[in-house]
Amino acid sequence: MVDRMGERVETAGAVRSVPLDVRETDDAVVVVADLPGYEEDDIDVRLHERRLELRAERSTESETSNERYVRRERHHEAVSRTVHLPTDVVAGEASASYENGVLTVTLPTSAGEDEGHQIEVG
Repeated sequence: MVDRMGERVETAGAVRSVPLDVRETDDAVVVVADLPGYEEDDIDVRLHERRLELRAERSTESETSNERYVRRERHHEAVSRTVHLPTDVVAGEASASYENGVLTVTLPTSAGEDEGHQIEVG
């Protein structure tokens, strides 16, 4: 029953979640999100400390008419997702690209911070 209720909420135009992958490399955190059908201008990416927020929103309208009736349909869809990053990143060096419905956000990590500092005993 809960699954069916969730389907109804999604089809009613509620904000849905964005499917994504988060990968940490030696020098960056890479977030890949599926956003098919959106235009680049529909997508908003924001970084707040160690949180990456992804949002996409689009609206469509269509109208069909003949001698007996006029049908007008409007559709609004929004998706969003917040990702808590596993490490500190350099916000000023972050980059994003969008191609074939896939958003890729590359967030360089702070070099050397994870290595710590050795303290000699003696």
